[in-house]
Amino acid sequence: MRHAQDADLDLILIAPNAKPPVAKITDFKKFLYEEEKKSKEARKGAKKSTVKDIKLSLFIGPADKERLSNKTKDFLDDGHQVRLNLGLKGREIAKRDMAMNLIKEFLAGLGEINLAKEPRFEGRVVRTVVSRKK
Repeated sequence: MRHAQDADLDLILIAPNAKPPVAKITDFKKFLYEEEKKSKEARKGAKKSTVKDIKLSLFIGPADKERLSNKTKDFLDDGHQVRLNLGLKGREIAKRDMAMNLIKEFLAGLGEINLAKEPRFEGRVVRTVVSRKK
């Protein structure tokens, strides 16, 4: 402690439970700054996975279906999860079996995927979440 006071610096305990305790003589504000910098650098290297939304409709054309399929594959290749939403409007609600078949056909066209959530109805919307198989 005397050495730290003579140098006008702070004595920081690094590992107080170690035998003998580990301490460091340095400026406390500089120490906090360096610790913050280390934590920011660690967070920067972490991969962020987000959930992307793709919206389908029951009577989708083949070109639109192909375009959305390619967009979904791109999202999956980037490491994102994809939430597929197929909304039914008005009297389309009577065609629930068509909606399930369309979702299953769409999923089959994506290749090897992992279903994080099975396709099921949530009100008037069929929802499922998919990710790339590891």
